[in-house]
Amino acid sequence: MSPTVFFILLALLAGFSVPTQAGINAQLNLWTRSPVLASAISFAVGTLALVVYTLVARIPLPSLGTLSGHPWWIWIGGCLGAFFVASTVILAPKLGATTMVALILAGQMVASLLLDHFGWLGYPLHPISLGRIAGVLLLCAGIWLIRYF
Repeated sequence: MSPTVFFILLALLAGFSVPTQAGINAQLNLWTRSPVLASAISFAVGTLALVVYTLVARIPLPSLGTLSGHPWWIWIGGCLGAFFVASTVILAPKLGATTMVALILAGQMVASLLLDHFGWLGYPLHPISLGRIAGVLLLCAGIWLIRYF
């Protein structure tokens, strides 16, 4: 299997996990009666899985001495992940999987356009173009179709 095919399949699998995880966490929310607690439990289980994998794979920890060479905002990713998971716990039962994922995807596309255009967070520069804007607008039209039909 070529690396490109592997990465395409990995992206599709990651995409498949978004509505699946949201549905599972929404069910967990019914038991906990708190989207924040359901998200915390989900994150705790995920963290445990990653720690076990790290130990089994013998992945070495980075040196604390090299920390000063990295930007302060590298720590925010976990907070954004927590916000995302808690948001999907709230949104999944309100919007349904298709509308929720379509709206999330629209937000991801707008953010991606800006990140690529300005090269923020280390992304390579890819200027905003009419074709890219048209793609996002078509996605928004798709969201409208999904939501109202």
